[in-house]
Amino acid sequence: MKTSSAFPLLLITFSLLKVAASEEGFCSSPYSVVNSDTDSNTLYWKVTNPTLSPPYLRDLPGFTRSVYRKDHALIAPESHVFSPLPEWTDTLGAYLITPAMGSNFVMYLAKMQEKSRSALPPFDVERFIFVVQGAVTVTNASGASDKLIVDSYAYLPPSFQHSVKCDASATLVVFERRYASLENYVAEPTISSTEKQPLLETPGEVFELRKLLPTSLAYDFNIHIMDFQPGEFLNVKEFHYNQHGLLLLEGQGIYRLGDNWIR
Repeated sequence: MKTSSAFPLLLITFSLLKVAASEEGFCSSPYSVVNSDTDSNTLYWKVTNPTLSPPYLRDLPGFTRSVYRKDHALIAPESHVFSPLPEWTDTLGAYLITPAMGSNFVMYLAKMQEKSRSALPPFDVERFIFVVQGAVTVTNASGASDKLIVDSYAYLPPSFQHSVKCDASATLVVFERRYASLENYVAEPTISSTEKQPLLETPGEVFELRKLLPTSLAYDFNIHIMDFQPGEFLNVKEFHYNQHGLLLLEGQGIYRLGDNWIR
């Protein structure tokens, strides 16, 4: 059996951010390329209907906010390249983070179409899926099924036999990584939703925080949902060896990565 460091929860953290919009300033509602008749009240609709660029830059050929550095990358919506996911049925994927960029995990968007179905991850690879649009059904080897709607998620341990099926259409955020095991600790499948997770104390901070996975040594990463109201910010300035994958679910803001302030 493989072993890892004494504190595997520190290896990697994935965050999903929600930033409330105000009337003006950097938290203001951005221009949208989506028709105004679109139901903008749908939860996380900006993930699947993103603002590709500010209106004053729409006609500038080659414009992108995307950047790639040795210690961080920003993959803006205009840089999402979708192609068929290997062995998935009728599903397009856009990879946002991969080991080729220096990470020890994979993060991608999966757009499932009608009657589509997932493939299994490689052997010894764990998977986390979070639904941002539509609904899917997760079925295990014994035939037991759970329906996941928007804001629901599933953690699927390494080598856990399962399938993800979609009757209509759905968009998922998917995280996968090779599991770092500890002797006598076993990660269990988890099906839940954000609203079922309690708000946690954030000493010195003002945002709302929820953790979606158990804080047990059996789980070698965690998923955070972080809610920011206008004017709120992350007070701590993080310098560490953790790896992060982050997706902005709602709103907009400014984020410092390395020496760059990115909007």
